[in-house]
Amino acid sequence: MFQPRRTNTGNFRSAVNFFELVYHSVVRSVRKQHNNAFAAIGINILQAVIFVGVFYVMFSVLGMRGAAIRGDFVIYIMTGIFLFMVHTKTVAAVAAAEGPASAMMKHAPMTTMIALAAAALGALYIQMLSLILIMSVYHLAFNPVVIYDPSGVMFMLMIAWFTGVAVGMVLLAIKPWAPAFTQIFTTIYQRANMIASGKMFLANSLPSFMLAMFDWNPLFHVIDQARGYAFINYNPRYSNWEYAVWVGVVLMVIGLMGEFYTRKHASASWSARR
Repeated sequence: MFQPRRTNTGNFRSAVNFFELVYHSVVRSVRKQHNNAFAAIGINILQAVIFVGVFYVMFSVLGMRGAAIRGDFVIYIMTGIFLFMVHTKTVAAVAAAEGPASAMMKHAPMTTMIALAAAALGALYIQMLSLILIMSVYHLAFNPVVIYDPSGVMFMLMIAWFTGVAVGMVLLAIKPWAPAFTQIFTTIYQRANMIASGKMFLANSLPSFMLAMFDWNPLFHVIDQARGYAFINYNPRYSNWEYAVWVGVVLMVIGLMGEFYTRKHASASWSARR
């Protein structure tokens, strides 16, 4: 009767503490790439600009611009480059996140889920900031950016990020057991997607025997669908974003199960194997 009334704010405080830890971990993740956060973002912007420039010159020299979509050719290239970079950079960031045997896990508030969220959100932050800056400069200095359905393109970008998180989760779960294999496979996966992502061509223009070579890749579907949203005169017939979402969900479940099993069997001596 005379006891003070207490509101149940434990869950709210836990959520606030979790997001605060994620925020500081994201800052640490971004600054970990370079001592200066602006330099880390600048390096990523430079990589994206080089990618766009190389593909623009390659398409122009080889005379492949006629095979692209009618519309802004640079937007056609950017829809492939940016989704490719979001996906592959996220895979690399999540796969390299702090594991259960790392020194950071000795701090009581720190958990592997916080490290995973920080790596994924840090990669998304850098890529989104690079995308906004590059598109703004192109819009103001060269040619106005006209996108048929911006919300659809952004949705495809988020699916590319989500599938990158899912692939990285699986690799992160495998890493303590086979660190060398994980590092090699991550590099091979990133290099293979230079071609397998389909950023250099359209699914509608591929013959059936070549389509079967790329149809397994969720990033191929996402990039093709993004171009359907970006250009009014392109209707993708051989790709669907639902396939990419389901692949991401399955890989995410497998990655979470593997990470949970790995965390239960983690050993401090594993850090010496990396």
